[in-house]
Formats: sequence, structure tokens, C-alpha cells
Amino acid sequence: MDNQINNLHQNQNSDENHIKTLEGAEALKKFKDIATAAENCFFVTSIKTGFPVSVLPMAVQQVDDEGNLWFMALKVSAKIKEIATDPLTHLFFQESKHAGFLNIYGITEIVSSQEKIDELWTPILKVWFPGGKNDNNITLLKVVPINVYYWDTKNGSAVAFAKMALSLVTEKSMDGSVEGNLNF
Repeated sequence: MDNQINNLHQNQNSDENHIKTLEGAEALKKFKDIATAAENCFFVTSIKTGFPVSVLPMAVQQVDDEGNLWFMALKVSAKIKEIATDPLTHLFFQESKHAGFLNIYGITEIVSSQEKIDELWTPILKVWFPGGKNDNNITLLKVVPINVYYWDTKNGSAVAFAKMALSLVTEKSMDGSVEGNLNF
């Protein structure tokens, strides 16, 4: 199954120099860098049980040291009901216009932990949770990744942009992209 998913992700026009699977600490760092810089993602649920799937933009509150993603939600939301029925989730992150993309399949757990809410709380969250961090209607979503694929630039956004501009002038491909699995 993983090979089938990986084949779907890969750029069919890319050569082997574009494919780079990252392992361990290097993979976790890439994952954290992109997810935290992007801040928001499309959080897809009802993958197995619903048609069409349900998509909601959500802000990641934390990527922990194990690579789990933490979100806050209202206990009475449709998203919680969907996850209770089908915990398989699919997340899409985009860090910038041309770089830093993540495609994540995961299993989402609904977690009730005031201690974790306190840890993740920031004042801006009061916009969505007017009762504050002690609002009984807050719950947590913990996404445990089971398959992660990334697309990024080899040399950073500035160099990638310069290569794109040079490609337009020279009419030669100077693709500086890299993609692969993240295994942490």
C-alpha cells in the first residue's frame, strides 16, 4: 500500500535526483519546519465513510517531538463527529507559494486534557473559543501520521525563485525541487 501511495505522490517528470526520502531526526525536522511555517492546513475527514469528503482549514497548534500534530476544536463540531466515526484523516500543508508542501495520512485521536490545552493556549485562540482556555467545549485533536510525503526546494525559496526566472530566460529546466517520504 505504501508503494502505491508513494507512486501517486511522485512527480512523473522528475528524475532520481529529485527523490530523497528523509529518515529519523532529519525527517522530523523537515516535517516540523514545513508544518509550523505553514501554520494552517486543510484537514480532511470522512475519507472512508463519506462522500464527498469533509474539508476544513485548521491551524496546527503544535508538532510534538514524536511528530504528532495537535489541533483544538469544539466538542460539538461536525469535525469531532466525523472523526469519532472515521479517524482516518488526510492533511495538506502549503508553506509558501512555491515550496514546502506536506501530504499527510494519519489517524486522529480525540483527546481531553486540560493540561495539554493549557500548554497550547495562546490569546488569539479566544477568537474561536470565547470562554477561554477553561471553556468546557474545547477538545483536542491529535493526528498521528502514518504516511508523510513532502515537496520542497533543495536550496531554499530565494534560490528556487532565481532558478525559475533563469529557466524562463534560458528556456532550460532548472528545477531545484526535491520530494520524498518522511520517515520518523
